[in-house]
Amino acid sequence: MNREPGLGDLESRYGRTPATRRRDRRLLWGLGGVFALVLVAWVVWTGLDGTSEKIEARDTRHTIIDEHSVSVTFEVSMPVNSPASCAVQSLNESFTVVGWKVIDLAPSELYTRSFTEVVHTTELSNTGLIYKCWLT
Repeated sequence: MNREPGLGDLESRYGRTPATRRRDRRLLWGLGGVFALVLVAWVVWTGLDGTSEKIEARDTRHTIIDEHSVSVTFEVSMPVNSPASCAVQSLNESFTVVGWKVIDLAPSELYTRSFTEVVHTTELSNTGLIYKCWLT
């Protein structure tokens, strides 16, 4: 008596029963809910809290002084009466850092200030620029 298995027999043999489908659906809804919760928490933490103070730096010019130094002029906009530090760098023709200097900026009543710094280099550079500024 050879009997060909029916569709219901195949589904239960391979674990595709109504109970399994309900379990899978619940699992997917749970994972989706966790993902949505994490996404909302990340958006609130990174963008909507509004408590982080911002600092912006902009290169205005550079002058190659000689083979071992470059003058970099830049503007920094930051909260008043807040100290900060900035890293100034110089790059050679192949964009390798050949000079680096960290400077401390004293607190001031001005929101935007201009600075000029001389960076000593290990070889001839072709540019000087502000790398990054941060509040200290």
